[in-house]
Amino acid sequence: MRFLNQKFAPGDGNQGMDMTWVTGRIAVGGGIWNEENMAAVARAGITHVIDMQIEFDDTPLAQPLGIEVLWNPVDDDFQPKKAEVFQRGVEFAIEALDQPGTKLYIHCAAGVHRAPMMALALLCALGWKLNDAIRMIERRRPQSDFADVYVRSVEKFLQGYAATRR
Repeated sequence: MRFLNQKFAPGDGNQGMDMTWVTGRIAVGGGIWNEENMAAVARAGITHVIDMQIEFDDTPLAQPLGIEVLWNPVDDDFQPKKAEVFQRGVEFAIEALDQPGTKLYIHCAAGVHRAPMMALALLCALGWKLNDAIRMIERRRPQSDFADVYVRSVEKFLQGYAATRR
């Protein structure tokens, strides 16, 4: 996959809504909620969305704009998360990002726990070291909060993910 060998370029900061570019092609943030915000997401060049919020499915808002959505609902309950949640997100993201010109938005309701957690799993699956990925996400999106239980869930997923890649 060409994407896996690409270098990440710094993003250009925040867009009009609560969206922060953590790499040149991956953004993290809060809920979209309405047509106006989905239009802003489309104007930002987003082609794919991983919606981590259990509260709202973006699919009906995204379809008219041609944006592909993976609704991957997870409760922000500070409980361990199953590896399948990360597996679905990573597979969707890698397939999307392997296509030239695509951009991915990973979000939850507030962009504080679930979206950064999924971004962490994705970056690590792409070869980043866990602590380097955490620092980079926190530097670009300071409101990110990596709860220990969520980091342990990502680590557990990555152990299984690495084993399947050998």
